Amino acid sequence: MSLINKRILTGLVAFSALATLVGCNSETEKDTVTSTVTETASPTSQANQVYQGINLTMFKKGAFTEEPTIVDCTTAEGTETTCYKLVTSGAPAGREPGPFCPRTTNDGPEDGGKWFSKDGSGELVDITGEFILKLDEYYEDDKWAVYDAKTNKVRYTATKAACLGAARPDVEEQYKQNCIECELAYLDDDFTQTYLIPTTPIPAKNTAGRVHTVGIALDGAELAGPAPVDAILGSYTIAAFDDCGGHINEHQGYHYHSTNGCTDKSETTDDGHAPLIGYAMDGYPIYAMKNAKGEEEMLDECRGTTDEIRGYHYHAASPSENMFIGCMHGETVRPEGGPAGGPPNGGPENGERPPRPEE
Repeated sequence: MSLINKRILTGLVAFSALATLVGCNSETEKDTVTSTVTETASPTSQANQVYQGINLTMFKKGAFTEEPTIVDCTTAEGTETTCYKLVTSGAPAGREPGPFCPRTTNDGPEDGGKWFSKDGSGELVDITGEFILKLDEYYEDDKWAVYDAKTNKVRYTATKAACLGAARPDVEEQYKQNCIECELAYLDDDFTQTYLIPTTPIPAKNTAGRVHTVGIALDGAELAGPAPVDAILGSYTIAAFDDCGGHINEHQGYHYHSTNGCTDKSETTDDGHAPLIGYAMDGYPIYAMKNAKGEEEMLDECRGTTDEIRGYHYHAASPSENMFIGCMHGETVRPEGGPAGGPPNGGPENGERPPRPEE
């Protein structure tokens, strides 16, 4: 995603007005800050109250680097409204990302991260030493060689220069045939992400088009658009995720391309609904794919549905589908210079799955 540091990731993230906002970790602020927004009833306390907007108390402590504020904003469709301004550090709150790439072909699942399955559905696959060793079989292409056959050491991007040269769609020649991993330490010292999200979701007249930055996870990390898997695999690289389904680049910091349970948080309802994972850029909540019984909902083209408690909301796709949602149901805010976020220099549109080897 060709984005600048301190970029404004805009969108419509509605906010269920709360008197208490939790999650700031600025040294000059308290863990709990006070909002001037009028408090409204929560669906967790009133089953007949349709929930529309962000509940900031669902975010992890430390998800934001400064107190959330409300600012004036205009959607891409021209609607004047107010937005939440959420500023994050580009790192997931409460945990250290990784591991990503194994170091030898003998390493087990605990030594590496995850990657999309080749058929673009179901669970992520473990990046073990054996997986690296047999990439030629997995993708039915004997050109794969992401390890040194003499030493059994895995080739990975061990420096910032290698990270910057490989974590991009047009991988530099010397970094092809690598497992790609980057570190948070490679980010600029003043790196931040700023999300502008309207305080009330506004249903869009047209839901077609690209899904760029999808939203924000409950740990403050970005829910990113589809990864450019065709370019990644075409350069004989694996852009390794950690077990949570995310990885790092210089433009986005740590960001998710898959949901694997790490940001799930259940609401205090007793209906067995799927846990919340974050909020989309149009303000509607995103829940995990399956409910407590392991069942999926009937969804529209955007992967959304409506119930009496939550109103309209999304359910994320399976971990290997290279998407969270299919389209934006609501209006989003367009920053200067282009749409709200997007895959690095392009990539699959509208939540396309990773290509199969024969595609």
